[in-house]
Amino acid sequence: MMKKINYIKIILFSIAIMFYGCQEDDYSFGDIITPSNIQINAELVGADANNPNGDGSGEVKFTVTADNAVSYKFVYEGAEYVTLSGEQSIIFSKLGLNTYTVTAVASGTAGVTSSKTIQVDVLATYSPPNDLTAKLYGFDPANPTATTSRTWRIKSSKPGHFGLGPVGGTTPVEWYGAGVDEKAGVGMYDDRFIFSSDGTYTHTTNGDIFGRDPFIVNDLGPNTAGSVNGADIENYAFGDYSETFQLTAPGGVETINLSGIGFIGYYTGGNHQYEIFDRSVPNELLLKTTDADATFDWWFIIEIE
Repeated sequence: MMKKINYIKIILFSIAIMFYGCQEDDYSFGDIITPSNIQINAELVGADANNPNGDGSGEVKFTVTADNAVSYKFVYEGAEYVTLSGEQSIIFSKLGLNTYTVTAVASGTAGVTSSKTIQVDVLATYSPPNDLTAKLYGFDPANPTATTSRTWRIKSSKPGHFGLGPVGGTTPVEWYGAGVDEKAGVGMYDDRFIFSSDGTYTHTTNGDIFGRDPFIVNDLGPNTAGSVNGADIENYAFGDYSETFQLTAPGGVETINLSGIGFIGYYTGGNHQYEIFDRSVPNELLLKTTDADATFDWWFIIEIE
């Protein structure tokens, strides 16, 4: 009889331990507070007393703050620009003086959001030259309304097709340049970058991409399948996507501006602007972009497939 009582005590004790363990794992977010007091500021690049709508580059630097917010995003014509800091530059390239509506969304704990909308009057005066648009997406001035596109890829057969250097540097891959096919198998060489005359940018990833940690995780989500190699994430699982692109020339520097998460070759976050450093080589572009925390400039050579 005593053995039977002890056995029952053991069973009850085990159940109590299991219940306590379940209670310990019952995590919560705490108080869920909706972000409030959203403040948006829009700074038109080059604006002054004589140019109240900007310098014609079409660039506007937005800043948003809110109480109880953990992240932000800006939404403009369906494109989303996610930013933890609340700072984001957006290029408006429609020629002339136009009014644009931009919505800032502040996210709090457990995904609760608040939003506020702002309108900005922006002047854009830059029209890209025909030789640039012809090279980038096959524009034909004899048939200007035709829909055209071109597909690009990283030129892995050329030394220095990928690399880095100091921010603002003018020497390509000054600190590091990849050798021929050096980055094979990391999720970059099988990517295709398609620019279309209607302003669409399509990135065919073949299921995975290559990027910089933590920027790729911060912007695209947790790494579920990729291999971590130092500050790189190789073969980060990510599907095909489409964004938009615009051509501008701030300070006379021709630049490809990609919306949303759009990137070329290696994900670095940042403003998703790619300076066209050199386009003199047939069927080739030399590009550079600055990463999210302004530590490096990243260089890429792309070629027409």
